[in-house]
Amino acid sequence: MSIAQVDRVAAGAAFAPMVAITAAQFGRFRDWLHASAGITLAEHKKTLLMGRLGRRLAACGVPDYGAYFELLMSGRVPGEVQVAIDLLTTNETYFFREPAHFDFLRDQVLPALPPGPTRVWSAASSSGEEAYTLCMVLAEALGSGRRWEVFGSDLSTRVLDSARRAHYPMTRAERIPRELLHRYCLKGTGAQAGTFLVDRALRARTEFRQINLIEPLPDIGPFDVVFLRNVMIYFDMATKREVVNRVLGRMRPGGWLFVSHSETLNGVSEALEMVRPSIYRLPVSAE
Repeated sequence: MSIAQVDRVAAGAAFAPMVAITAAQFGRFRDWLHASAGITLAEHKKTLLMGRLGRRLAACGVPDYGAYFELLMSGRVPGEVQVAIDLLTTNETYFFREPAHFDFLRDQVLPALPPGPTRVWSAASSSGEEAYTLCMVLAEALGSGRRWEVFGSDLSTRVLDSARRAHYPMTRAERIPRELLHRYCLKGTGAQAGTFLVDRALRARTEFRQINLIEPLPDIGPFDVVFLRNVMIYFDMATKREVVNRVLGRMRPGGWLFVSHSETLNGVSEALEMVRPSIYRLPVSAE
């Protein structure tokens, strides 16, 4: 059965009664998700897992979570593993989230960068709002006379598809400053009314790619700035250390690392200097 066929079955199973998950079944999903994505599911997340995966049981024609797990491991439905990962990963995001970071980037970081191309990585880019926010900030600060680019990555192929489309409901524009919205976004008309599209010039400077942060990173080149926000809260300490160490290997000496205001690198890495809470810098002398 293909993913498309499975999804058609799922549409008719939207109101199927929820099947309970046993402790043993939950444990198998928890261990698999940690091994696959580094995400730690606490015991109280059983209901969340059932809510997000429940429809897949009927869609795939299996009676319970044990059978669904076996189906995932068997590979009988190509793409179903990615569907499950997409459903179990949280992708909440919005434009200009935690705006103080973008103010600091504009006022402190960008003016001090050495000459040459500027590269910024949105390492948990979700559906693209953070990456395109970075584009607006860089366009305002650096203009078109300097080479710069934004690289976005995520584990979920579903949200990456949305990011590449760069097409959002107008309600997502609420936090974008009016002048930037008018300058860098195109308002939909006719059938596209109530939506907006990020300007082609910004999209041309942006690349999105699926990357699993808990695996060895591909050769994506060095970065001046990395936004690694709202993702490490799902990792245990050992995984945080591994992820940050990998990210540091893709940063230029003197590069900047931003984590969310609710996160800290205390006990995670000694290679970085804290400039202020949630903002860190790799020493210029770093190899």
